[in-house]
Amino acid sequence: MRNLLDRFLHSQTTGAIVLLAAACLAIFWANSPWSDLYFNISKLQLGLYIDDDPYFLSLEHWIKDGLMVIFFFVVGLEIKREVLVGELADPRKALLPIAAACGGAAVPAIIYAFFNFSAGETGRGWGIPMATDIAFALGVLALFGKRVPLGLKVFLTALAIVDDLLAVLVIAFFYSAQINSMALVTATVLLAMLAWAVRNRVHSTGVHLPLVIGIWLCILLSGIHATIAGILTALVYPVKASIKPEVFFDTVKNRVRQLEGSHLTQHSMIDDRQQFRAINTIYLTTRDMIPAGIVFEENLHSIQAYLVLPLFALFSAGVAIDASVLNNLPDSVSLGVFLGLVVGKPIGIMLTSLLVVKTGLARLGRGITWPLLFACSILAGIGFTMSIFIAELAFIDPLLIKEAKLSIFAASISAATLGSIILNKFLPKQVKS
Repeated sequence: MRNLLDRFLHSQTTGAIVLLAAACLAIFWANSPWSDLYFNISKLQLGLYIDDDPYFLSLEHWIKDGLMVIFFFVVGLEIKREVLVGELADPRKALLPIAAACGGAAVPAIIYAFFNFSAGETGRGWGIPMATDIAFALGVLALFGKRVPLGLKVFLTALAIVDDLLAVLVIAFFYSAQINSMALVTATVLLAMLAWAVRNRVHSTGVHLPLVIGIWLCILLSGIHATIAGILTALVYPVKASIKPEVFFDTVKNRVRQLEGSHLTQHSMIDDRQQFRAINTIYLTTRDMIPAGIVFEENLHSIQAYLVLPLFALFSAGVAIDASVLNNLPDSVSLGVFLGLVVGKPIGIMLTSLLVVKTGLARLGRGITWPLLFACSILAGIGFTMSIFIAELAFIDPLLIKEAKLSIFAASISAATLGSIILNKFLPKQVKS
């Protein structure tokens, strides 16, 4: 389990560097002499005609409604794994990060609502400061190497995953358009068919791929944001082996013994049906021992870390910083987002953590002290990816979107800097080898 966590953290850390580079490139490009090219590419219409009817989306929308489904699919797998076999599987261990995540989501939303207490468009942005960017937060933590206790890494990872789940629920229930019931029913039927195929070990890509595409398309047409299709699909795939280890060992041993008693060559199984059946049984048994969800998570981490999220950052982080934006700052939106992330996150996380620990419902993990927990609560104020995503769903006015993005950048930089200073002060200076 520790090796899986180490690989996960490494992927998130290196992915954060690529993500940051893409965001910096976007800001530079959007404010350079080539800014027209940047915005023209993002608005480039891509699609096809079906029976002379045009079905086109801009490149920016293909990334947000299409490629980002992969990101949410991986998030869904991470959530399911943590709940069933990870740190969130033990209720006593899970309570601390769950409570911390809930407090860290609620207080920023309240702070934002305090500055934007209206029924207008600005009031819709309360979900923006609720989110934590797991890649950036873990990336900052990883800069301190072995000085960071494993318990602190596990806590921040679990907190960010619960935070992602809360953000997904907020998007699904509060930032979706009017519901198309027929499309939603069709998506449910297709999802049930996919679940049946997985349960009955139908592994054909020709079965799974059309069902997954159909689910995505129906969710897109239903009015619920298309990326929710990624979460729903992830919940179908198992993260635990479908057979018991003793069955696996017995089956493989028996078939290997059978093959050792025959004259096996590189081509003998073509004519020898017993050899073929033995080898095929070993193959199918091994596949049943490897959960599909873990395989997807392992293989898609690199794709979402080095392709999906950088493309999202490249075509979402580009804000043209002009007088119309600067003259408006600070305003209620920028204050709500900035203070929600930088102040609301640590207040919410620390208050709920103190509550569950002092009441005896949970305890701090090994190596975690209150100053280190406070530093992590500040790092949770790095919103970036999910906050930008919600900002573009919440607002229609381009000026409000620009203000929100600039506030997210400022808050994320401030949270990363302040969290790093506190970590450096309270982490052990040297680690015993």
